[in-house]
Amino acid sequence: MTQHIGIVACSAEGAALCYRTICAEAAPLLGAHAHPEISLHSLSLADYVDCLDRGDLQGVAGLMLRSAQALARAGADFLICPDNTIHQAMSWVLPHSPLPWLHIAEVVVAEATRRGFGKLGLTGTRWLVESDVYPDKLAQHGIDWLRPTKNEREQISHIIMSELVNGQFNMQSTAYFQQVIAQMKAQGCDAVILGCTEIPLIINDENSSLPTLDSTRLLARAALQRALTTHPR
Repeated sequence: MTQHIGIVACSAEGAALCYRTICAEAAPLLGAHAHPEISLHSLSLADYVDCLDRGDLQGVAGLMLRSAQALARAGADFLICPDNTIHQAMSWVLPHSPLPWLHIAEVVVAEATRRGFGKLGLTGTRWLVESDVYPDKLAQHGIDWLRPTKNEREQISHIIMSELVNGQFNMQSTAYFQQVIAQMKAQGCDAVILGCTEIPLIINDENSSLPTLDSTRLLARAALQRALTTHPR
């Protein structure tokens, strides 16, 4: 038996990539076309954006908990959220959640530690990059980090929210990410966190000057391993 994975979705593109990764990588382990049971619950992305624009993290937590409760009713055993930004609300979510969670930043930092990286560039929405979601976890493992400049944060956030979440992938935007990553390499970073679940749709190890830590796929793989190696409730 495998555990039932609950996906608390935020953006369609990020959630879809996470879901597809679980399904695709389960088949070699479980047999052709096989994967654990998965349920996905999604509230409107606009509701999350409204809370983030107002700095209302308790409002974000309320939305996440509505999805958590729906997934608990659907029979999920544990939860994941393929959205880095809204992990800022986890301190409000966890005390009230009906189910346990895998934390995306913990999964990414565990992989960075395993691979021996010492300084990581951080990319993602301005909400994420300006938060402590990754710095707190990195500091616990003695790993240094570098944020993009304020102007870079604004441009990256614009690309994510106006293009990537809508499934629009432009060569100019890819080139901009590559430029920012190259500057991070010049400033001593030895890898880059793709800290938005849509960034892996345009940036990967093949077109990045730094090794990438793909938060979406790393979370999907961690969920798959948990589903396969632990017993249902």
